[in-house]
Amino acid sequence: MRYEPIPSELFQLNRQRFMRKMQPDSIAIFHSNDLMPRSGDTFFPFRQNSGLFYLSGLDQEDTVVVLFPDCIKEGFQELAFIRRSDELTITWEGKKYSREEAREISGIEKIFWLDEMERILSELILLSKRIYLNINEHDRFSSEVVSRDLRFAHQLKAKYPLHKYHRAQPILKKLTVIKSPLEVALLQHTINLTGKAFLKVLEVARPGMMEYELEAEVIRVFIQNGANGHAYEPIIASGANTCILHYVKNNKPCLPGDLVLMDFGAEYANYASDLTRTIPISGQFNTRQRAVYDAVLRIMRNAIPLLVPGTTLDEYHREVGKMVESELIQLGLLSKTDVKNQDKQTPAYKKYFMHGTSHHLGLDVHDLSNRYDPILAGMVFTCEPGIYIREEGLGIRLENNILVTDNGPVDLMADIPIEAEAIEELMNAEVWN
Repeated sequence: MRYEPIPSELFQLNRQRFMRKMQPDSIAIFHSNDLMPRSGDTFFPFRQNSGLFYLSGLDQEDTVVVLFPDCIKEGFQELAFIRRSDELTITWEGKKYSREEAREISGIEKIFWLDEMERILSELILLSKRIYLNINEHDRFSSEVVSRDLRFAHQLKAKYPLHKYHRAQPILKKLTVIKSPLEVALLQHTINLTGKAFLKVLEVARPGMMEYELEAEVIRVFIQNGANGHAYEPIIASGANTCILHYVKNNKPCLPGDLVLMDFGAEYANYASDLTRTIPISGQFNTRQRAVYDAVLRIMRNAIPLLVPGTTLDEYHREVGKMVESELIQLGLLSKTDVKNQDKQTPAYKKYFMHGTSHHLGLDVHDLSNRYDPILAGMVFTCEPGIYIREEGLGIRLENNILVTDNGPVDLMADIPIEAEAIEELMNAEVWN
């Protein structure tokens, strides 16, 4: 792995917290992600299942973690199965974890080879009454690709139909949203890499560059600094493309006078960051661009203090909606009559601000969570207001990552330039030929 070793104490604590939530006489089984076919005989780069990584730190394919806190067999309360290296594997792929390395990374004492799993796991399942399985339950995600966890669930239910089956993800949702100090430190490191990439873009950006040239500067900084790469597909959108929320083609020239909306974030040690900045490619905002930019920044500045324990996301989004509405009136995009006559289910401001303001952030850029639970200290959110004026080809979004604490929100991106004057000053520090 590119990242520095993470203390196994983090994963030991996470397992203890998970096992305390399990019902008596239960076993929980977590699988690594599959290697995903790309084309021909190649695979996409491997990315570990977030639940398995959260509980073990094991960052390798063909890995299974088993938790059985009430197991009567001594020493089998937690165990892991990993891929056995052979000469062919070592020759073509390099050495995989040894059992000692897996033990050191995870803090799990009982490490077995994957080819030993069927015999060992069968005995443990027969000692249990209930089985927890880790099926993806992100409420805005649906995929036709069947995961390894789901395939395994079908196999288990056919083989052990009289056991009671339970869902692991509701427990993970409760646990992963609260970040430990070590996780916050990992997120901050990831964010710092993202900020470094943004500063590099400000240094090199100039009219005539292709969007993908700016993207190339970002990934270069990420890889140079030990990041896995992008936490999600980056958006580098110039001109009218700034009004396309998930624009990822990144293949147009940045023309003089264009704004460039950049939404990207590094992934380090599987933790994500999520930054958005909008810059003037010519180094100076025009009057209209500056007015809209300042409006979006005011919304962000006023929205961040609302991310406090006890608030619900619905309440928070309603308050942010009022801020957006007020700014749109000041910009001449809405009138008070528009607001008075609006449908409450589809507020008038939604024409210019279509998405939510915040989402959870952690091991995934849209982190596992229950959107209806109140905000708690230890959660990390994005704050990303925007205004998109399609008829003017002008879109602006700004985004920082915020840690919720009992003493008020902490902006983890406070050191990354965001004020219009700071952006212009940095862009004009270099003289373009």
